[in-house]
Amino acid sequence: MSRPTPPTKKASAARFPRWPRGNTPQWIAERQKCLRTLAHWDAEYQHVLDGQLDALAPFQECLTGQMTLPVGVVGPLTLNWGQYELDRHGELHERGRQEDRIFVPLAHTEGGLSASIQRGVTAVALAGGVRTYVLADRITRDSCFVFSSTQEALTLADWVAAHAEDMAAWLKDPDRPSLSDLLSRHAVLHEVQTHVVGPMCHVLYRFTTGDACGPNMMTRNAYALNHAYIGERFAAESGIRPLRVFLEANMGGDKKPSYAFFQFPGHGKVVHAEIILPNAVLRRVLRVEATDVLALEHAGLHGAHASGMQSFAFTPASAIAAIFAATGQDLGMVGTSSMAQVTVSPVSAGLHLSIRFAGLEVGTLGGGTSLPHARSYLQLLDCWGEGKVYRFAQIVAASALCLELSASASMAADGSRNFLQAHLERGGLRASE
Repeated sequence: MSRPTPPTKKASAARFPRWPRGNTPQWIAERQKCLRTLAHWDAEYQHVLDGQLDALAPFQECLTGQMTLPVGVVGPLTLNWGQYELDRHGELHERGRQEDRIFVPLAHTEGGLSASIQRGVTAVALAGGVRTYVLADRITRDSCFVFSSTQEALTLADWVAAHAEDMAAWLKDPDRPSLSDLLSRHAVLHEVQTHVVGPMCHVLYRFTTGDACGPNMMTRNAYALNHAYIGERFAAESGIRPLRVFLEANMGGDKKPSYAFFQFPGHGKVVHAEIILPNAVLRRVLRVEATDVLALEHAGLHGAHASGMQSFAFTPASAIAAIFAATGQDLGMVGTSSMAQVTVSPVSAGLHLSIRFAGLEVGTLGGGTSLPHARSYLQLLDCWGEGKVYRFAQIVAASALCLELSASASMAADGSRNFLQAHLERGGLRASE
């Protein structure tokens, strides 16, 4: 077995450097050995290559080392959350509500973040807690069929509209042994939409995927629909064959924030969180007046509009990323999951604050949730396993609302002095630096 060599500028184009992706103990050791030969490698950092890597081998390719993130835990977060079920049409129904006090793990290195969320947690506890709702659940894949003309693309769009219900039933049919290893029975197709532009027909599949986030599931089923259902039946019935078929063509909302999925349900869970904050709590905990927060929202709305901001919120991505990292979520989905819209409204003797997440892409089964640390922190939230994904989505939204509240108050009060102080004290810098 030859040792892998790192690529160099002098490497010949004909001799592509060998760097295998396999995760056998031998290849892991060989990759580590190669890194240690680099001139700029420092033996002081050997710890990133040490440890029991065997348990991590199933989770990514080219496994060579590991890392540690500090985890802060905030709480107790007072939460009134809804218990939801999907009907056979994929519509959500609230079956009851539950009061809970939750401790939230946050994996990050952002100074001041945990302290800020904790301050928001304290404020909402004194105000009676956060109330959350899940409004919709879908995960989407946009395939594209390219033809020679717009007419052919329109023909497919009409054909798909007439066969959408049968496509959903076809995925559930157990009598297809040739596809048994490809299809996911957990990805249930509910709608199929089309969008024709030029000679291209985009086909938007809209699934639910149970307690898993589901991109792998829907990818498998969309591929089967493209080739084994549409690919065979459409050509046989119409005599038209596409020039190309792409599994994803950027209308599906996958890891790319878009106005379509900010406005309409489609890629993840649509979740709302709200709180009514009395003036006494605003002053006592957040050191701010209701008029200060309203003034910040007014200025922020104009700034967001002028900059063309995709959504309107203060800093939801920080809370989303910290919870995602602790619980084994797909970090590539932080951007899309953070699409949010905050509202601040004056009410009698206080403020109403709400946040709407257009597509929280979360799971409590599958993928990185099976990592030992992720499973532990999901269990801390009572969100590990089946029947927990809607609870988890609501906890994420409520935690982000606590951060919005605290960070906005810091920015709104006293010329943003509190916001500056938090970064000086918690961000690893001294005023003299």
